[in-house]
Amino acid sequence: MQRTNIKQHIIDVASKLFYTQGYNATGINEIIAKAEIAKATLYHHFKSKEDICIAYLEQRHKVFLEALKDFTSKANKGRQQLVSIFDFLRNTYREGDFHGCWAIKTLGELPPKNKKILTVIQRQKKELLLFLGEIVGDNIANISIAETEKISGGIYLLYEGAITESHLHKNDWPIHLAKSIAPSLFAEAKLVS
Repeated sequence: MQRTNIKQHIIDVASKLFYTQGYNATGINEIIAKAEIAKATLYHHFKSKEDICIAYLEQRHKVFLEALKDFTSKANKGRQQLVSIFDFLRNTYREGDFHGCWAIKTLGELPPKNKKILTVIQRQKKELLLFLGEIVGDNIANISIAETEKISGGIYLLYEGAITESHLHKNDWPIHLAKSIAPSLFAEAKLVS
């Protein structure tokens, strides 16, 4: 393996382990064994398991947000684009290997004192909220900032709940329910077509 690919290889291996079995259940030695590298190699690229976790969170979020933006941009303007995040989630769920939100799963395993990872997760969730605000602003005519925040915040909460409940119930009915509820958030708005 080329030296430039080793760091990414470590992130990829750790990502699969963290997402499928959890942050706390995954040890440094397991990452080293699965990546087939020496301990010194891992520590050359990462100072700690926490640093690997941050790289994992950053990579997952970047890939997620790029894919979500691409997906929603292909939906028709108006109602369809406003609820397309739920279609994206349904497709993600149906691809298999769905274990819920990687960020919230990780957050649930952290002690309250771990502010470094918490800050990363909070920033990522704010980026999702801002993106949803852009979708709302692009699809509803003459909307105030307060109304944009209310609608995008509602869509965000429905989305986050749908992720968690779909993982919990091992079924996509929460995604369908969230998608059916979302239009009530903008029922009286003038949609762009």
